[in-house]
Amino acid sequence: MTTAPSDTNWDTIVIGTGIGGGTLGRALAEAGQKVLFVERGPAGQRAARNGLSEVFVPEARLARGLWPEPLHATVDGVETSFYAPLGAGPGGSSVFYAATLERPERHDLDDLPGLPHPAGGWPVGFDAMRPWYDRAAGLYRLHGTPDPLSSEPAPPLRAPPPLTATEAALFAALQAGGLHPYHAHTAIDRTPDCLNCLGTKCPRACKMDGRSAGVEPALATGNAMLLDRAEVTRLLGSGDRVEGIEVRRDGETRVLRARSYVLAAGALNSPRLLLASASEAWPAGAANGSGLVGRNLMFHLNEIFALWPPRGTPDAGATKAVALRDLYRAGETRMGAVQAMGIRASYGEIAFYLDRRLSRSALRRVPGRGLLTRLAAATAASLLGHAQIFVGLLEDLPYPENRVTHDPAQPQRLSVDYTLHPELLARRRAFRRAISGALKGQRRLLLGQGPELNFGHPSGTLRFGTDPATSVLDADCRAHGLRNLRVADASFMPSSMGVNPSLTIAANALRVAHSLLEDPDR
Repeated sequence: MTTAPSDTNWDTIVIGTGIGGGTLGRALAEAGQKVLFVERGPAGQRAARNGLSEVFVPEARLARGLWPEPLHATVDGVETSFYAPLGAGPGGSSVFYAATLERPERHDLDDLPGLPHPAGGWPVGFDAMRPWYDRAAGLYRLHGTPDPLSSEPAPPLRAPPPLTATEAALFAALQAGGLHPYHAHTAIDRTPDCLNCLGTKCPRACKMDGRSAGVEPALATGNAMLLDRAEVTRLLGSGDRVEGIEVRRDGETRVLRARSYVLAAGALNSPRLLLASASEAWPAGAANGSGLVGRNLMFHLNEIFALWPPRGTPDAGATKAVALRDLYRAGETRMGAVQAMGIRASYGEIAFYLDRRLSRSALRRVPGRGLLTRLAAATAASLLGHAQIFVGLLEDLPYPENRVTHDPAQPQRLSVDYTLHPELLARRRAFRRAISGALKGQRRLLLGQGPELNFGHPSGTLRFGTDPATSVLDADCRAHGLRNLRVADASFMPSSMGVNPSLTIAANALRVAHSLLEDPDR
């Protein structure tokens, strides 16, 4: 940088550079605003291709763009500590994602006759969100085909690549079973030299994530700067305005100021930062007049299964192309989308999956766990062969007691408290039965026995709404009681929906950017 950030008159400071922060920051910079991105992780090397890993040294994790500290999760009263799939660097967690960006169904947002919404409906409904979904689909260069079961016009989609032999065989088998598969909607710019970096960083910028579709185009305008390796420790202010953010970088603490601030640190870290900002002006934490900051935490529940293509199908590698919504709901029962994970059932993937499950179970301290995992993985790989791994994303519902927790003595500690409610477990049983029934006659195997929370899809911890007593943000995602603080990550969502949250985060970030630009008070 040629100019110290503290010496610049910033219009907006964006805390976090994932899909929400990156997308919003780009929109503001392209509109001529001076934008400062503040990011915990380092800028890193653009050519890096590493994925998520179980590296345990904080400095080594940060160098790889991974969140350096473990997540402490108390689930049904049992505490475990592990590294969640969270990023720390330009693009945040999105640089590691598999680029699935799916638009939700109308009933995900609207309270409909005969299909009541669990949160009473979103304050901004499906029709109001639709143009922002379309803009986000264009910005992220979405490829795929329309869902044949949807009665809504599809978002703008580019033509996907031709199906491989494996994909074509899976499509045909699912259709023969009465199902309605479609080519999943993925944010990949299909360049001739595309490396198909699903689950890893993309060195060529053909995977559209918070970095390649957000931060980098914003920087290219000349109106934005990136301050990396900068840990925001708290928000400062009094009354109804944020007056600065306290940042620790290279052992030095400084205060950065702007006209407006956007919190986009993710649904776990954004509420943690607000709670850590407790002061005389904000005794319960910033924006916490409702007492709901950090509450209503939701994840999806993963239902992972292996599905074999018909016998004799050539092995064309792992697929991410297949998705279906036949099981999205059953009457009023909310379930979710089913999609290929881009993983084959090979020894390495199975060993990783089993070790991850064991590390979060009562068997995590059993001597020889690694040998047990390897033997089980070798056996499973020989049985599964060239099966493809699919996941059903079961919608989670909001409960105030499921929350991000905060310890003032350890303000940087990332921790959650979560209870698996009986209705969620009942819907999970129904979802498993529905998956087995829909795939009857095909070679398939449900993987795992207990419920598995998708720690990569947290949402809901700063929900938006019209009533300051029951929400943290207003309909424009501005904090109740703080005129110049907005939120642009998954924490705004009042329900988790039945699809991946990425497209909704991007669409809402564009909407929030528009609101900020239209607000003379900022």
